Amino acid sequence: MKRKFAFIIATVCTLIIAGCGNSGNTNSASNGNATSAPNNAAETAAPEATTAPAKDVTIKMFQFKVEIAEQLNALAEEYEKETGVKVEVETHGGGEDYGALLKAEIASGSEPEIFNNGGYTALVPYMDRATDLTNEPWAANLIPTSKTPATVDGKLYGMPMNVEGYGLIYNKDLFTKAGITEEPQTLSQLKDAAAKLKAAGITPFEATNEWWSMGIHLVNVGLAHQPDPKQFIEDVKAGTQTIKGNAVFEQWLDLVDVIFDNAQDNKMTTDYATQVAEFASGKAAMMLQGNWTQGDIDKIDPALNLGLLPLPISDEAGTILVGVPNNYIVNSKSAHPEEAKAFLNWLVSSETGMKYLTKEFKFIPAETNVTADAADIGQVAVAVQEKSATALGWNWDMFPDGVTQGFGAAMQEYLGGQLDRDKLLEKLDKAVQDIVKQ
Repeated sequence: MKRKFAFIIATVCTLIIAGCGNSGNTNSASNGNATSAPNNAAETAAPEATTAPAKDVTIKMFQFKVEIAEQLNALAEEYEKETGVKVEVETHGGGEDYGALLKAEIASGSEPEIFNNGGYTALVPYMDRATDLTNEPWAANLIPTSKTPATVDGKLYGMPMNVEGYGLIYNKDLFTKAGITEEPQTLSQLKDAAAKLKAAGITPFEATNEWWSMGIHLVNVGLAHQPDPKQFIEDVKAGTQTIKGNAVFEQWLDLVDVIFDNAQDNKMTTDYATQVAEFASGKAAMMLQGNWTQGDIDKIDPALNLGLLPLPISDEAGTILVGVPNNYIVNSKSAHPEEAKAFLNWLVSSETGMKYLTKEFKFIPAETNVTADAADIGQVAVAVQEKSATALGWNWDMFPDGVTQGFGAAMQEYLGGQLDRDKLLEKLDKAVQDIVKQ
């Protein structure tokens, strides 16, 4: 599984790198490479959506990406100017439970035209609403592996939002101040780096109390390092394997302890926005996050000198984690699904849409026709590209809804010192069984 994923990511990188050598295109995003000229992008782009005015039509997007909420609203205004169709964006994320709020939205009788979904198991409850997007113009331009989470029986039911990667974002200048001259690759090296930072009076890690950061991203490190993550997850759901007693998760706890034991004093009250703001202000040297934080970091200090470290669980070199964060689902039960499809096509084919994807959202795109240079998508995204050849994958959406929330609750207790290591692993197992036995 690891070798297969590394090969896939290497292929992704090859596609991205293929754009190198040109410059000047502001209409695209990939992974920090120079871009082809605008007319070349137009030649390979999906056909643009119809731009004839459609008055008195409003489509609603119910989305979770808090980092781009402001930019999405601006994009919606641009779309209305170009097409006459109004896009109403409603954002729920960060500390909110997006999945629960989406269910409540639908239960109330509201049917947003577009909503976010991670795919895999998370898509199952929405299959009665998910529109087949297989033959949409942009589908032919997708990086093949980006289709996997939202593909069911050979048909594509979602547009991949983008490609993302995460690890330990670090402040290179603080590392230099502490006398750290090489990027730590193994757990022992990470421990040594933390000790040097503390000796220099620098807080090593800015942690967060957010359930999703710990219950999704951090727990996934233990899942991704399994010899066969998919099979392991199926076995845990079936009750034939457990997280407690698993050798990989025992090692994973060592990484968790390094981060939690060397984090800021107020970690139990630090939400996502505070975590990013304090890291960007130089109050800590590292934080476990991904390239989606670049925009928020830049608002505080666009000149911050950043890098991305792997997440090691042993004295073998660690890796970053790369995947598709979410998909745009077109709701067939909404009032205007055709207008929703037109909007998504415009997003990845028009000059305006592609500019927002790259320069404003700072996305690594899932579409091969959308490219950008490094200045557009930021240092962290460039680092994701550079380290993607050995990356491991995202596995949490293979669990049914509710499991990762249970993981997050257990991790919050561990962060607060309310659980020991054994009890934490027991609670992770319980979080799975509490849901699958319902």
